[in-house]
This record gives sequence, C-alpha cells and structure tokens, in this order.
Amino acid sequence: MTHPVRAYALATLTPVILIAVGALAQGAWVWAALLYMTLFTFALDQLIGTREPDEDPTRTLPAADALSVTLALCHLALLPLVVWSLSAPGPGVGERVGLFFAAALFFGQVSNSNAHELIHRGDKRLFTLGKWVYISVLFGHHTSAHMKVHHRFAASKMDPNSARRNEGFYRFARRAWAGSFCEGYRAERAAIAKRGTGGVTPYVTYVAGAAAVTLAMTIAFGWRGLCAYLALAAYAQIQLLLSDYVQHYGLSRDEVAPGKYEPIGPAHSWNAPHWYSRHLMLNAPRHSDHHAHPARPYPLLKPHDAAPTLPSTLPAMAALALFPKYWRRVMNPALDHWKAGHA
Repeated sequence: MTHPVRAYALATLTPVILIAVGALAQGAWVWAALLYMTLFTFALDQLIGTREPDEDPTRTLPAADALSVTLALCHLALLPLVVWSLSAPGPGVGERVGLFFAAALFFGQVSNSNAHELIHRGDKRLFTLGKWVYISVLFGHHTSAHMKVHHRFAASKMDPNSARRNEGFYRFARRAWAGSFCEGYRAERAAIAKRGTGGVTPYVTYVAGAAAVTLAMTIAFGWRGLCAYLALAAYAQIQLLLSDYVQHYGLSRDEVAPGKYEPIGPAHSWNAPHWYSRHLMLNAPRHSDHHAHPARPYPLLKPHDAAPTLPSTLPAMAALALFPKYWRRVMNPALDHWKAGHA
C-alpha cells in the first residue's frame, strides 16, 4: 500500500531540486523548473484521474509534518540562493526571467500552501516555522489574518480575503492586502484585551522580521539582490492572494444576525479535484474540508461532492484571474449554475 504522504513528497520536492540546480548551474535546469511548475503540472492534471480512497481522518501521520518541516527549511534555503543567482553576474536575461518565475511560482504555490499547513498545527514549533516562511516573503501578517479573521468570517463581507461577485482580482488584491493587515491587527489586539495579560502583538515580529530579512538580503547581495528579493516576495504574495480570490469568489454565507453568519459549509469554498496540482499544493484544492476541519492534516482532507467545483485546476484558474474580463466570462456562469442547482 502506498504511503499517503509519498505522492506529496514527490510532487513538492521535485521543484526544490530543479530550482536549486537551476540557480547554481542555469541552462536547461532553469527551463525544466519553469516547465514543471506550469505545463508539466497542468498536463498531468489532465492525464491523471486517480481518486484515492479517503484516509481515516483520525490517523496519525508524522510523515506529513516531517515533509512540511523539510519544505519550510528548503524554502528558507532556496530564497537566498535564488536571490543570489538572480543578482550575480553571469546568467542571461532569459535564464534570469525563467528562474524568477519558476522560483516565485514555487514560493507562492508550494511554500504558501505549506506555511498555511504549519500555522494550523498545534505544535508551537511548527506554527513558528510557518510564520517565518510568511515573514520571509514579507507577508507575516497573513498568519494572524488567516487564523483569526478568515476562518471566522470566510465567504462574508467581514472577511477582506473573500472575493465578491464581479470584483476583479486587482481591486480585490488591494482591498485584501490592506484589509487583512488591519483586521488581523485588530483581532490580535482584541485577543490581548480579552486575555487581560497585556503585551505586544505578533505584528512586532512580522514587521521587525521583514525589516531584518530585507536588510540581510541587501547586505548579502547588494541593491540588485534587494530588487530581486522584493520582486520575488511581491510575486509570491500575488500567488497567495490569487489563491484566496479563487477559492471563495462569489460565494457567501447568510447573515443570521448582525455580524453573525451561518456555519461555514461545503457550499462556501470552490474546490478542484485534479490529482497532481492537489498534491503539489498539499491538498489546498480540497478547501471546503479544510474550513470544516482546520486542524486536519493535509493528507487526510476529504473531497466534498456537494461543494462547488472550479471549471479547471486551481493554478490554471489563478492564472485566468489575472485577466478579469475573461475570468468573469468563465466564472460567473459557473457561479450561476452552482447557485441554481443548490438554491
């Protein structure tokens, strides 16, 4: 019997090797890494239709946490390696562009999904590791906003990271970045006031950590390294915001009382069944079950047949969201069809 973590390890660690060797040796390795994160993954999603039997949700899987720790450490090593490669003399413009997009897609899709898993773990050491992955791409506040705001208010107007119908991605991204920063801070202040213990919020760590990483990149790799680092962090943030945008677009929970909403259910998250990208993104496309069971490890998440299903893979739909006109042309009919069938 195949171990339930093995396919996740194969899907997520392969690009680590390709990107690392590409950063060191350039050439064909760079293009192999970029093709893996784009066309190869999309092609396998179309070719592989496997749906494994659901795992026992009570099963203990230490290998899942071990893979998450490995991926987080790989991320923290890859980031400066890629910045060094992009800022060092030698590679041509084409290779720099290829390496940039391959690495940024990995940081935004795999590292983001992995950090998301880590901040949901009960072990404080795992939580801290996930937090620092987010801090390393200058998005530390997502740790607070996701845990204390998004999971409480997802698919409602009180969640800055839930996209409304006809809201284009670029408008959403501005609202979500600023809104999640502010709402996460308010939630942390409210938690401190409720405990009555005083103290500072984690935002001190988020901001100081981001400043420290930025300064370290500048000292180590100069102004070119700083520009490369900021560009990688920005693109990784865009990938994270795209994931939020796609996974709740147009879906909403009924308000049962002022500021209170019906329990979140399968109908409030878009899902995707595609086998390979699901493993590459640590089961992030099984989003409904994650909201129902936030502490459930990624290999144990279940599909929900009653949940709305994206017209294509999650990475493909995220790419489409960059073109709002075509996004609405595809997703609004899908949203209408879903709502008509589940009124």
